[in-house]
Amino acid sequence: MASQEPHNLNCLTISELEQHAAVRMDKQTRDYYNEGADSGSTLLENSQAYTKYRIRPRVLRDISSIDTSVPLFGARNSIPLGVAPTAMQCLAHPDGEMATARACRKAGIVMGLSSFATTTLEDVAEASGDNPRILQLYLFEEREHSRKLIQRAKEAGYKAVFLTVDTPVLGRRNMEIRNEFKLPKPYKIANFTEDSDSAAAKTVMEGTPSTTDDQKEKKSSSSSNNNNSRTHTPPKGPISFHTHAPNPTLNWSTDIAWLKEQCHPEMQVWIKGIATAEDALLAIHHGLDGLVVSNHGGRQLNGAIATLDALPEIVAVAKGKLPVHVDGGIRHGTDIFKALALGADFVWVGRPVLWGLAYRGQEGVELCLRLLGEEFLRCMGLAGTIKVEDISKDYLVKVDKGGFVSRL
Repeated sequence: MASQEPHNLNCLTISELEQHAAVRMDKQTRDYYNEGADSGSTLLENSQAYTKYRIRPRVLRDISSIDTSVPLFGARNSIPLGVAPTAMQCLAHPDGEMATARACRKAGIVMGLSSFATTTLEDVAEASGDNPRILQLYLFEEREHSRKLIQRAKEAGYKAVFLTVDTPVLGRRNMEIRNEFKLPKPYKIANFTEDSDSAAAKTVMEGTPSTTDDQKEKKSSSSSNNNNSRTHTPPKGPISFHTHAPNPTLNWSTDIAWLKEQCHPEMQVWIKGIATAEDALLAIHHGLDGLVVSNHGGRQLNGAIATLDALPEIVAVAKGKLPVHVDGGIRHGTDIFKALALGADFVWVGRPVLWGLAYRGQEGVELCLRLLGEEFLRCMGLAGTIKVEDISKDYLVKVDKGGFVSRL
């Protein structure tokens, strides 16, 4: 994946891309994209986990022909990296998900689309052409909404559904609360406009509770004062992230079978949000097509294990039985290499793509993907590997707190 394009001398790293994006986004958007839950310790540890490992490079190997590509969803992905689904990309740039889709198509990299995108899944499919794309899904309690979305994704040629399973309730994001986050005009949650075009929808979509919602909240609170608990009431009315994305009723025994029935055979069914070997074994037991080791970018349970730290135990039980992908904290091509060496088949990146989008729209996303791709290519060569499948734990050592290294 050697690039012939000249360097952008103003932006040579993902860290510099983050700095450029920070001055181009308004405070609400910057805080929404970059914040983790509570103190943000899990968000930070997702990145820090990669510093626990060092690469053991091999030498005197012919690396004149390196292949960074991998098979995925019936195509060749140019590097073992995909663009993770992130919501409301028009906040970063007016072209939003369309710019990201075009950049992914140009780079030959799979794109994940959030259910809560500001562009319809059909428009993203058109912009993607033959490039594979997947739909991230929140399975709503009122399944008809989800069924309609799945059917549209089938018709638009999406290859898989990634069910987010780590949002039974929403994590606490303090800056989002303090900023009273609103989706500004004229943007909408595009995939649910048919369910969200009323006056009530407008206030809920923009983050201001409706009078009805206030009344429900008060009623729920007053009824639970005596036992310090809440009786769950399924969400009703217009679809919004805060009302419909969290689903405390989601469970292995009923929902996975229903979802497979809705998606197969046209689309694969993956789960995103696995962090333990026990749940990986359940994913195998329930016949899922793949899993993504994820903690929602550190935005849900603060204090949860970093995704790279969770990866080895999951690989130990799932490798060879279903594909294992990982996201969270990837900021350099060497991070991709380390994740693969620990057993991941593929990685996904979210925030760096949003930073590229905020920086220069499609061109910025292309820059982000090019930086990561070139770094990964160079890392493979300097480590002495020419094929992705050759990357293994033999290329890593782990550094303990005292600075001593040990083989894996």
